[in-house]
Amino acid sequence: MNRNISFKALGLSLAVAALAACSKPADKSPASESTVDSPQPAPASEQAVSTEGMWMPRQLPELGEKLKELGLELDPKTMTDLTRFPMNAVVSLGGCSASFVSPQGLVATNHHCAYGSISYNSTEDNDLLTNGFLAKTLEEELPAAPGSRIYVTVDMQEVTDKIKSQLSDDMDGATRFKAIEDAEKALVADCESDPGHRCEVYSYYGGASYYLIKQLAIRDVRLVHAPASSIGKFGGDIDNWMWPRHTGDYSFLRAYVGPDGKPADFSKDNKPYAPKHHLTVATEGPKEGDFVMVAGYPGRTNRYRTAVEVNNNFSWYYPTMQKVLAEWSDVIGEATKDNKDAALKYASQVAGLNNYSKNFTGMMEGYNRSDLLKRKQKLEKDLQEWIEANPESKKQYASVLKDLQNLIADQQSTQERDLLLGFMNRSAMLSAAQRLYRLSLEKQKPNMEREPGYQERDMTRFTEGMKRIERSFYTSVDQAVWTYFLERYNALPQDQHIESFDTFFEGKLSGEALQEKLAGMYEKTGLTETETRLQWMDKSPEDFRNSDDPFIQLAVATYEDRDAIEQRDKAMAGRFAQLRPQYMDLLIAYYNEQGKPVYPDANSSLRLTYGLVKGYTPPAGTIKGPADGNDGKDGFVPFTTLRGIEAKYTGEDPFDAPQAELDAIKNKDYGRFYDEKLDSVPVNFLSTVDITGGNSGSATMNGKGELIGLVFDGTYDSINADWDFNDNTRAIHVDVEYMLWVMEKVDHADNLLEEMGVAAPKDGSVQ
Repeated sequence: MNRNISFKALGLSLAVAALAACSKPADKSPASESTVDSPQPAPASEQAVSTEGMWMPRQLPELGEKLKELGLELDPKTMTDLTRFPMNAVVSLGGCSASFVSPQGLVATNHHCAYGSISYNSTEDNDLLTNGFLAKTLEEELPAAPGSRIYVTVDMQEVTDKIKSQLSDDMDGATRFKAIEDAEKALVADCESDPGHRCEVYSYYGGASYYLIKQLAIRDVRLVHAPASSIGKFGGDIDNWMWPRHTGDYSFLRAYVGPDGKPADFSKDNKPYAPKHHLTVATEGPKEGDFVMVAGYPGRTNRYRTAVEVNNNFSWYYPTMQKVLAEWSDVIGEATKDNKDAALKYASQVAGLNNYSKNFTGMMEGYNRSDLLKRKQKLEKDLQEWIEANPESKKQYASVLKDLQNLIADQQSTQERDLLLGFMNRSAMLSAAQRLYRLSLEKQKPNMEREPGYQERDMTRFTEGMKRIERSFYTSVDQAVWTYFLERYNALPQDQHIESFDTFFEGKLSGEALQEKLAGMYEKTGLTETETRLQWMDKSPEDFRNSDDPFIQLAVATYEDRDAIEQRDKAMAGRFAQLRPQYMDLLIAYYNEQGKPVYPDANSSLRLTYGLVKGYTPPAGTIKGPADGNDGKDGFVPFTTLRGIEAKYTGEDPFDAPQAELDAIKNKDYGRFYDEKLDSVPVNFLSTVDITGGNSGSATMNGKGELIGLVFDGTYDSINADWDFNDNTRAIHVDVEYMLWVMEKVDHADNLLEEMGVAAPKDGSVQ
């Protein structure tokens, strides 16, 4: 996770809803002492093939020869065009990836990426999470959760010169931050003069280059199909990040537009969006050793961080965050116990918290087994020697490493306080009050001078955010979570407290006094009502200052102190915006001299990565018992089958399964998806593609660009991939054959199979 301030959003971003997890962790799977699929050890490859890199489409021609040798049949040069196949078929959901799979705007993604929309449409009487959902007709499709979007990338232009022309070497951090922000806002405003599009400026290589990306923003998104969670989340948190895996992590959404073909709000008069391109869905998945590629929107990686940053993240940040997230999840679990309605509202948040808690644990374990820090230290030593040995480099980069390290030390000096202050307002009510008051202040400025997030372009999102609170808010749970974070804040040394915050609470920050204070605030506030929150969007700053709503009073009272912290963070970000690009320029120059192409860290923009279907041998001591027919010493094969579902089944979450699926497995009703070599239907497979959070739901394609699966996870030994790619890094995909088998044999989604062009032959023959 990148903890540096970005120009898109200040503060700490937990991203706890992007990936899914499920139930309480356990030491082992019920099947960990049984033979699941009885595979043979995977054969060792004759020669290791490096598949590291999340590549910008424009870089693919540089890799053309290698991609062709591995199995790409498309022309890498045409894949640079985001308006052509296959890139135009790949879309973002704003946190997850997806792809069009029919001419009628049908979108395939992960089950956990649609989890919020499934939860949103669930009730105690009709629990779609448990039962699954299938719309047999367009009229039966359900509105996705408020704020859902499908973003289609239509253009990408380099704007580095337009940004850097506004900068000068003598700017301080705050001035540099504002200059970059103003330049970005101007570019975005011009781009968004084309209605229906969302534009953003993305920085690459730490800010060494900038690109303006234009996306069609489709805002009428509907839920079409999701299997029962006992398929879509089979294995839950126990199997999360683990191999072998048997999870049907897929779902389908549909994009709708207005009668004129342009993005529009939800309406019964809207029609399915007709994409320029969609992926052909294959009926046969890959075989071991096959070439595969994944196109999607990976979130953040940190491959180019310094040794000091690596050490700090693994020795302080991840241990701290793992503890906080685990305890946060426990607080919600206790507060929602015996309250199904509240549990449904917080299901998606709990899934994300559990997932990231486990992720951070794996990060630390993987790091402790690696030599990452030593390699980083050696790289920096080599860089300094290279600078000293090259007169031109010495002149240009002489102090870059030292200056960057000094800035990092400055940033880390207040990190514990900054982390806790970031959690101080974990009440949905306080967060809403703060945002609403900030909106009233920003509205006093001309639109182009407003803070990002409060401009006119942001008002639809802002409104949806205010509406969305109701689907994941329960008063008693919100109070319990806020109590937990207030108690952590209260434990800070007094000189690190926010004076205005303490004054408001009159020292009542613990025990019964705190609970009485909080109970009174929740009882008196009107912000629990959606209509009230929406009405406050039109109020003036004076209205807020005169309000008797306790959460609004707190937001007003603490604004100046919070703004001072924000200004400090901006100044720090501006300083990084000067030094980080210099460091990356140095690194690129060093690698270029060695003939190595350099991919940029992931930043939520469209990327393509490639690899081979391949098993792996896990590090010694990381396997707790026999699994998949062996103990891991001889290596894991890259496929699991239906046998594993049957072996793991316990009848209880997370190893439950629909009876229709169990019957089909027992009867060996494999149909046209039978794999003779596996003697079953493949469920999940491993590959060497390079992914991270945000790639969830990404299309897995063969060399022809056909959909052969969806990537949804990585192995436990790959969690460190955000920082370090190695020979054991593996992605986990749901096989297209399992998706189609479940849709045909279990859920009878014949209408969708026909729409995608993969319906079973009417004569019943097996193809």
